[in-house]
Amino acid sequence: MSSAESEQKQSEPIDSDESVEAIVDEVMPEETDSQETAEVETVELPVEEVEKWKDAAARAQADLENFRKRMARERADAIAYANRNLLEELFPIIDNFEMGLRAAKESDGESSMIYQGMAMVRKQLEDFLSGQGVEVIESDGVKFDPNVHEALKQEPSDTVPENHIIFTMRRGYRLKDRVLRAANVVVSSGADGEN
Repeated sequence: MSSAESEQKQSEPIDSDESVEAIVDEVMPEETDSQETAEVETVELPVEEVEKWKDAAARAQADLENFRKRMARERADAIAYANRNLLEELFPIIDNFEMGLRAAKESDGESSMIYQGMAMVRKQLEDFLSGQGVEVIESDGVKFDPNVHEALKQEPSDTVPENHIIFTMRRGYRLKDRVLRAANVVVSSGADGEN
């Protein structure tokens, strides 16, 4: 077909379904015998084989669901404990600050401006830690718990019962349900005459 004829055909309006079919046939010739459609062949499987595949599919589905739950739990843990390393590095600084606060109290008393300023900073630090979900592990006077306390030594005491903490040498901290740092404590071995 010459370009003039094709331009004339394109400008002519299509009047009937026959014209549309003719254009479609021209653009898309009918399939030849070599292009036969593929037939879907059904295969009969034994019942045991079908059950085996159903079981495998159910197991794979359960494994996928368990994987999703584990990933969600790990992601939640990662978010909840993301600041753990930063907080652990902050604890020695807080320890040194506490020693400075005690020294200021001993040298100048609680009425000194230095002590009062340091006490305000300590309050801010405690509020910050609390806001991050960090708690100080209770230790003075409580029963020794090896899960949260680290005994540095044991001493006899007439006032503190056996296996209870006499005093804390270094405070311990926990973040939500995990111990970040165990409290270093001195544990009572009971009254001197009990041993």
